[in-house]
This record gives sequence, structure tokens and C-alpha cells, in this order.
Amino acid sequence: MQAYRTIVTRTLGALVIAGAVLVGTGTVSAQLPLQVIREAGESVTPAYEGWYRLPDGRRVLLIGYFNRNTKQVLDIPVGPNNRVEPGGPDLGQPTHFNQRRGWGVFTIIVPADFKDKYTWTIVANGKTESIPMGLHTDYEVEPFKDAAMGNTPPVLKFEMGGKTYTGPPIGIARELTATVGQPLALDVWVTDDAHREPGSLRPATAPPATFQWHKHRGPGEVTFAEQRPKIDFAADGKTSTTATFSAPGEYVLRAQTNDATGEGGGGFQCCWTNAHVKVTVK
Repeated sequence: MQAYRTIVTRTLGALVIAGAVLVGTGTVSAQLPLQVIREAGESVTPAYEGWYRLPDGRRVLLIGYFNRNTKQVLDIPVGPNNRVEPGGPDLGQPTHFNQRRGWGVFTIIVPADFKDKYTWTIVANGKTESIPMGLHTDYEVEPFKDAAMGNTPPVLKFEMGGKTYTGPPIGIARELTATVGQPLALDVWVTDDAHREPGSLRPATAPPATFQWHKHRGPGEVTFAEQRPKIDFAADGKTSTTATFSAPGEYVLRAQTNDATGEGGGGFQCCWTNAHVKVTVK
């Protein structure tokens, strides 16, 4: 888990423009001020959050992003301005970037002996940001259980008695069809171990988990009746809302649930779950 804390520190360090610069041909360094927070016009930075092992021996690269803008939401189609290399430009990355931090929004599966590196490059508001992603030993994470505290991620189901999903998103969890302008019902069931960290300041009456929907990619706008619908824990953890699509095409929605540790699990990958839902809109 220490490795993941190191990753977070490094990622935040990359996001804050502070460090040494070369002046002329010399080696004089100067400390740059913290970047001014702006509502719009800033970049989107890829965030490599680490890698973990699958039972079959393969490895999974876990990737998020940081939209520096406090209000501007960006749609950047796959291509020169949103590309993963080599093998891309499309390796499942988002094309829709909400404000601020998106944790573990997609994954790339690689063989156990993977020696190469992928690079995700995003050009937003004329500013280019990229990050390399590989199997460095310092970047191994624990996405399914906090070894120190025993906390595990919430569990998602898209139908009663159906398949369960927990941890990072791998593949498509569910496929649906919809019609432009017609609300599509989205039902999800959420359960959690209700683990509480010792000394937590979170009220005992707070729900054990929260849920929200995000547009991951797609050609048009997606409007959720409730982006953060409440979870009815008295009804097996059911949560319901609708999504309406403005244009036909292929969409991917991201279902996200966090336990009591909140967004990003308080820096621990163990404490939240993402799953991708594909919607074909006619």
C-alpha cells in the first residue's frame, strides 16, 4: 500500500507546476509558483495510478485523469489529441472529461512479461500532456483489499442475482440499447462491507457507499435524471435513474461506487469500483 501512496504523491507532484527550470545554458534552478486555479482554458493530465496482477498471470495498468479546470468539461475524440501509443490510438480511454479528478476510469491488460511502455497523450485547450505507463515495481497496487485494514471495494450488479463487479473496470459489464431523446432506465444494485477505518471522522449515520454515473465516451450529450441517485439499502442496495442521449451512436457509461472513504478512496485503490456500460443509441 505504501507503493500506492508513492504513486499519489508522484502524480500530484506532476500535476502541480512546481520545480526546477534551466535558465539560458546554465543550470540555475528556480522554484515556480503553484498553478493558478481556473474555471476553463487549462489542460487535462493523464494519471497513471499503478498496475496489479490478474489470477491468470497477466497484468493490468490502471489509469485516470486530472482535468485542471474547475468548470470546463471537455470532449476530446480519439485521435491526434487523445491517443495511446503504441497500438492505439484507441485503447479504451475516455473521450469525455469531467472537471477535476477521475480515478481509475479505464485499464489496459498486458502480458506478465511486458517490458514496453504505453504513453497516453491528451491535448486540451491547446496544451499537451502525456504520461508513460509500465510495470515499474514501485507502482504495484492492491485494488481488491487493503492489506493493512481489510477494507474491500463495493460490489456492483446490473440485475438481481446477476454477475458481480468489483474494483477497476475491465471490459464491458453490460450492453443496452436506447433511442435518441427517450430516457433509458438504469438500475444498479450496490453492496459494501461497511468497513470503517479506526478513528474515522465520518458520521456513523452516513451511508456505507455512494453511487454515481458518468459519460465515458460517445458522440453526443448524455443527461442523467440523477447523476448521483441514492442507494436504497433496504431494497438490496438498489439505485435507479435514467439517461437521455442527444445523438445516435455508440456510448460507454461509467458506473462508479465509493465506500465511506469517498472519492479516490482517500488515496487507496482498494475502496471503490468502476464498471463500463455500453449503450447503442438509435
